[in-house]
Amino acid sequence: MYEAYFHFRSKPFAMSPDPAFLYQSSQHAAAATMLEYAIESQAPFCLLTGEIGSGKTTLLRHFLRTLGEKTTVGLISNTHGRFHSIHPWALSALGIVPADDSEIAHYEALIDFFVREYGRGRRTLLVFDEAHNLSPLILEELRLLSNVNSESDLALQVLLVGQPELRTKLSSPELEQFAQRVSVDFHLGPLTLDDTRSYIQHRLTVAGGESSLFHAEAIEFIHARTRGIPRLINQLCDLALLYAYAEQHPNVDLNLLEHVLVDRQQRGAMPLFAARAAASGVPAALALNAGVTSERG
Repeated sequence: MYEAYFHFRSKPFAMSPDPAFLYQSSQHAAAATMLEYAIESQAPFCLLTGEIGSGKTTLLRHFLRTLGEKTTVGLISNTHGRFHSIHPWALSALGIVPADDSEIAHYEALIDFFVREYGRGRRTLLVFDEAHNLSPLILEELRLLSNVNSESDLALQVLLVGQPELRTKLSSPELEQFAQRVSVDFHLGPLTLDDTRSYIQHRLTVAGGESSLFHAEAIEFIHARTRGIPRLINQLCDLALLYAYAEQHPNVDLNLLEHVLVDRQQRGAMPLFAARAAASGVPAALALNAGVTSERG
């Protein structure tokens, strides 16, 4: 709706995880390097975690685009707690049709596929997005599946991507053997204020707009209210551009953002943007202007 008004080629803050908009903050660049190292070093298990909306899926899709022909990828992105077995989901992700619907046929079809790909000079990478949903039983099944690897030959690699509770789950005594096989891991934290500023300017530029569209104080306010979480930054920036278009503002300043939040909160919307001025170091003037109150606990 506002694209033509601001001369964008596309929406700069769309919620879909488009790798074209990936902003390489220092930690996102480090995470990408970690993923590349995991493949090159033949790590059997690799772990990538981050808070909700931290950009894990966008980074993952960018990484998968960089893989060469020597890696066969099976992506399982709809994990949930009702998984009874990992085998049928892995078969589907890799496009394998087993001889029959028995558990033995499923297992044998997967092992045969891994070995066959290895014989062709290719490794298989199974990627589990939202892996925090996997039960300890399913994770243990995945560990047993990795036994296809020997000390000298690696036919299967596994990448687990999920929220921080995945790390908590892996620290439990029942998954000790699994945790010992995780040789490469990384955790994505929130963006700093400098990274938030660069992130917003990067997305504006990629979309074909002016990098100076958001005023400096507006960016400080956005960082404070979103705690540096990319998904929340996208939501707030997208709304700000919509309001700017509706009110025919040439840019996004602090007053406009205050209006956006007051208007939305009066409608009972946007609870995720609760004020966190004290925690985020937002200037007192910004907090007072926006009607921010401190939180406890």
